[in-house]
Amino acid sequence: MSTSYFVAADWLLEHSDDPEVQILDARMAPPGQEHRDVPAEYRAGHLPGAVFFDIEALSDHTSPLPHMMPRPEAFAVAMRELGVSGDKHLVVYDEGNLFSAPRAWWMLKTFGVENVSILAGGLAGWQRNELPLQQGDVSLPEGDFDATLDPNAVKRLTDVLLVSHEKTAQIVDARPAPRFAAQADEPRPGLKRGHIPGALNVPWGDLVFEGELKTTDELSEIFARQGVDLHKPVVASCGSGVTACVVILALATLGVTDVTLYDGAWSEWGARDDLPIEPAQ
Repeated sequence: MSTSYFVAADWLLEHSDDPEVQILDARMAPPGQEHRDVPAEYRAGHLPGAVFFDIEALSDHTSPLPHMMPRPEAFAVAMRELGVSGDKHLVVYDEGNLFSAPRAWWMLKTFGVENVSILAGGLAGWQRNELPLQQGDVSLPEGDFDATLDPNAVKRLTDVLLVSHEKTAQIVDARPAPRFAAQADEPRPGLKRGHIPGALNVPWGDLVFEGELKTTDELSEIFARQGVDLHKPVVASCGSGVTACVVILALATLGVTDVTLYDGAWSEWGARDDLPIEPAQ
């Protein structure tokens, strides 16, 4: 089984010697688990041949906001140094919860890579099948990678403020419902409770089952239930721009293409004192 969005473990095994397929380990610690040493976890065991796609390290470190998109030239250099080539079939995976692999998928696609898939079930599924792991770092010869950023793929705060005010697109927030509804604190300190006025809530975890997206019928039903019109533009948001990519991936599988990401997300909006918030503070 191989689709444009997901590949199965047995497909990846069959292509383990294919020089046109490269594997990227995109694990990252969710907020509240910053104590974890994810690069050490990668070295302790990863898919054979997989290089570590460190979302934190690959982010824009000139921004005070967490894991913002880097400049295209910086990303291209980092990919070449990892040994990743943009013209190959790149397969990304995470721990198996579909938490961070969609962010890696989205970053690569937005920087111009055409052929990117996610390993269904991630590392957990691979281990459940008792498939081999490799330890240590993977060193590859320099890759061939050019990055061009699609300027329309990322929304800034001023864009989202306008969207919220003028209703020119739907803002879809992927955070869990209690955080969206201001019933629970944010895991990142210093952020207000609540959501962007007019936003709709589609919790990313509702879209996922065992490291894969739910069926397209189930996804369509979830978006409809939450009031999302698949024929109108969507701006996806979340806590820090990671799980919003689960929403973007789910919409892509449903053929929805007019979807952008608010990269600053609630880490930016919820830290400000001069922006409107629902429920009103």
